[in-house]
Amino acid sequence: MSKPAKNLVEMRGVKLVFAGKVVLESVDFTLPAREVLVIMGLSGSGKSTLLGILMGLLKPDSGSVLFDSQEVTKLSRSKLNAVRKRIGMVYQNAALISSMNVGENIALPLTELSDKSGDEIASIVDQKLELVGLADARTKLPSELSGGMQKRVSLARALALDPDLVLFDEPSAGLDPINSKIINDLIIHLRDEQKVASIVVTHEMESAFAVATRMAFLHEGKMILEGTPDTFKNSDNPDVIAFLSSYSAHLQTKE
Repeated sequence: MSKPAKNLVEMRGVKLVFAGKVVLESVDFTLPAREVLVIMGLSGSGKSTLLGILMGLLKPDSGSVLFDSQEVTKLSRSKLNAVRKRIGMVYQNAALISSMNVGENIALPLTELSDKSGDEIASIVDQKLELVGLADARTKLPSELSGGMQKRVSLARALALDPDLVLFDEPSAGLDPINSKIINDLIIHLRDEQKVASIVVTHEMESAFAVATRMAFLHEGKMILEGTPDTFKNSDNPDVIAFLSSYSAHLQTKE
């Protein structure tokens, strides 16, 4: 029998209180290496907050946050920065620097966080642009690109340091079906070909079921279900059923 995949990420009993309001409460989930965990839930349920905690940008009031068996909440600044180099982030609004061209945006993590030469950086930029299907966009400014293309540049930048984990915050938000499928296909390619794990925060079910190997559902700050996509489809939890029913109704409206 093959050994089970090691958990790259674990959250145990994570609680976060902000301005007297409980944002997250007793959150548990795991992410084995080389898998895609999709975190779903209504707006304001705490999905994006989880990504901030994992990156060490927010510190929970209690609980354990492990990345590759390291307790993120207890790392020194230098060790936390070393962990962050292994995590790429694709933001909801792409978050590209408008005064830099595409190549410069992708090169930024390499120039700031590595000791690679200019030629090595240029080669990596070309590789990542090729991966996301934008080989001819290197000298363009973000303002010259569509929203979908900006998201793909953001992904190329997130991959610049060859991370073990990529975090996606609403990757399909505001995109048309064609660009949404391109992003979905890239997430699947990272999983199957690049062997990169991903955590995808989304409320868009079509994308969720397209990319997920595991799913988790946040409701009012609590993780009320975690499992395979089939676990979700067969769940008898009323909140999950209501969420999936709204997705089914949306599909019928589109048809």
